[in-house]
Parts: sequence; structure tokens; C-alpha cells
Amino acid sequence: MNLKRYILVVLVAMMAIGACAQNATSSPTSRFGYGELNANLPNAYRAMGGVGIGMRSNKVINSAQPASYTACDSMTFMFDIAGSVLYTNYSDSYGQTNKANGNLEYMTIQFPIWRQHIAMSLGVTPYSAVGYNFALTDSINSDYYYSQAYRGNGGFTQVYGGLSVNICNWVALGVNAYYMFGNIEQTRSLSFTDAMMDSVQMVEKLRANSLRLRYGVQLFHTFGQHTVNLGALFENKQPFSRMDYEQIEMTTADTISMINAGFDMPMMYGVGLSYAYANRLVIGADYMCHDWANANYFGQMKTLKQRHRWAIGAEYCNDPTSRKYVDQVYWRLGVNYTTAYTNQYNEAEWGVGLGVGFPLRTTGTVINATVEYGKRGNKNVLSENYMRLVINASISEYWFFKRKL
Repeated sequence: MNLKRYILVVLVAMMAIGACAQNATSSPTSRFGYGELNANLPNAYRAMGGVGIGMRSNKVINSAQPASYTACDSMTFMFDIAGSVLYTNYSDSYGQTNKANGNLEYMTIQFPIWRQHIAMSLGVTPYSAVGYNFALTDSINSDYYYSQAYRGNGGFTQVYGGLSVNICNWVALGVNAYYMFGNIEQTRSLSFTDAMMDSVQMVEKLRANSLRLRYGVQLFHTFGQHTVNLGALFENKQPFSRMDYEQIEMTTADTISMINAGFDMPMMYGVGLSYAYANRLVIGADYMCHDWANANYFGQMKTLKQRHRWAIGAEYCNDPTSRKYVDQVYWRLGVNYTTAYTNQYNEAEWGVGLGVGFPLRTTGTVINATVEYGKRGNKNVLSENYMRLVINASISEYWFFKRKL
């Protein structure tokens, strides 16, 4: 497959991911803020608990860390596509229910521009997802019974282009430029069993697009068979380029519309460290903070709060050069802990990842499968237990290499 075909596939995926993001979650908590935020990590690193800031490999497109692109082989073009299936159990004091969702996770490409000094990556990933449909019933003094219904769908998708430069043998700098777009529609309704009482329905619509930059740096050095990488990321707080908000009172047909009503993308920073031994063992650890507390949301700060994420994980391959296939297989394990970024739902989330990578013998392709188990909340409010299966194909081909007949 040539470069034009890869780029065409990514452009088609941009539309597909935008559509799939509406079916990426069924969580009632996605009604808060901008919905559930995507990890935006390659599948191989999701199995390692979601590390990535300090990770540097010529077998993985690490779109989360733009400084890592120059780790690619100077003659190799890479293409990565991933999809997932999510199964979630929701429970509270009233009962429980199960939901299943599917999603196209991401599509990315990476290629060298000048030897091992400059490299580039392009891709499309979901940023957030909203998807819920639930109802509550109650009464006023046991006289007037009513039902409250909540529905929401949509999300934001981002397209990125990134460039990485090795400024010396042990320092790499990188930058990603993101264009984010999408919409969220949420509906609230109140209805009474008494026909004499009027029902009320409210529809809220958010439509947005935004441009922002992510800066990355990695310091790396090899001591014999030991390699140490230290990485860092930074994004400045950035107002949305355009954010339209519309609130429609369906009963009275009253409409409130606001354009650019004070919405920001938060400042983000993170650090990561990884250690590799002889292409067999890799251990990584990350910390990341999204400063939502100081980002405008409906023109106000402190409506949201800081989101912190810790992750640690490991990968093991017995012998990548062995003739025995089982020795070439990659085994991965990791854990993470993430705090909530909305004040309305204050429950932290923890997760465990377990993955395996199957290299194809005759090509540079690796098929990765990851199972993630996670939990957040409690039955007094809402408890969520989920199991996610993510499968991706990481394809590597020679760059500008003509085969001899």
C-alpha cells in the first residue's frame, strides 16, 4: 500500500471515528463536562497501564508524545489502526444493568523525513464521547408522580499532525498540532402522570472546533544493553476557536444562543520515565495533569477541576531474534489511577491492562490485543465496572524501497 492510499484511509477514518464516538459509551456520567475523555494512546501502551510520555520505540507510533517520532527506522513507513469493544456493568442502590459499545479507537501513520533526524506523524483520534439514556421516577408528597429523563449523544474528534527533530544524539523535540471538532446534544425532560400538569423538555447543543499545540521533549541514552528515557509534555491553555451553545425550551419554544461563550482547553503537563533492557524488558511510569480548574467553562473557572493520572507498566519479550515464535511474543501488564475532572461526579477511576503482541513472521506487522478492566464510583451514587477489548494492527513497510525483480 502506498502513501496516497494510507492518507486516504486516514481521511475516511476521520469521518468514521466522528460517527463511532457517539457509540463509544453508555455511561450516565458522560453527561458532565465534555463527556468521557479518551486516553489517546497506542494500544501497546494501553496494555502497559497507559504509559507513553517516556516511551520511545521504533515499533509503536506514540502519538501522545510528539518527541518520540524520530525513534522510527529511517527506511520504515508505519500505519496503525485500532478498534475496541466495551462491556460495562452499571449499578446503584436501585439495581443494575449491562451495556455494550463498540468504537474505532484511532488511525495513525508515521514516516521519516530526513534519516533519523526528522520524522512526522499524522492521524485521527476521538477526544471525548457522550452517550447516555436513563430515567428517574419520584413523587411530590406521594400525590404527584413524575419522571425525569436524560439523553445525550455526540463527542469531539481530533485530527493531528506532528513533527519530531533530534537536535543531538540524546535529545529529541516534538510538536503536535491538533484540530478538534464535534458536537454534543443533551436532552432533559420532566413529565407528570397527571395530565393536568404540563411536561417540560430542554435541549442543549454544543458545537465546537479548536486548534491547539502540544510540545514534547525526550532525553535518552544507552549504556550497553540498558536504555533510559525521560520525557515531558506541555500544552498551554487555549480558548476554543469557536464554541456555539444553544438551549431550547421545547415547551415554550424559547431559545438561548451563545457564540464563543467562554470555553477553554486546559493547560496540560506531564512527565514520564522508561527503562529498557536489551530489547527484551521495558518498564515505564507516567504522571499527567490537566488543569481544568483554571479553564473557562460557560465563562466561569472552577466549574471543573484538575484531572490527575498516574500509570505504570511493563513489557517483556523473551527473545525477539529467536527462531521460536513464542519467544518473539510481547507480553504487557500495567495499572493506572485517574481522578475525575467534573465536580458533579467526583469518583476516581482505576484500571488494569493486560496485553499480548503477535509479530507476523514475514513482515514488520504486529497484532496487539489488550484487555482493560476498570472500576469507578460506588453503589451509593453509581458504580461502573467495565471490560474493554482493544485490537490493533501496527503495519511497517519499507519507505521508498524498490523491490528487485
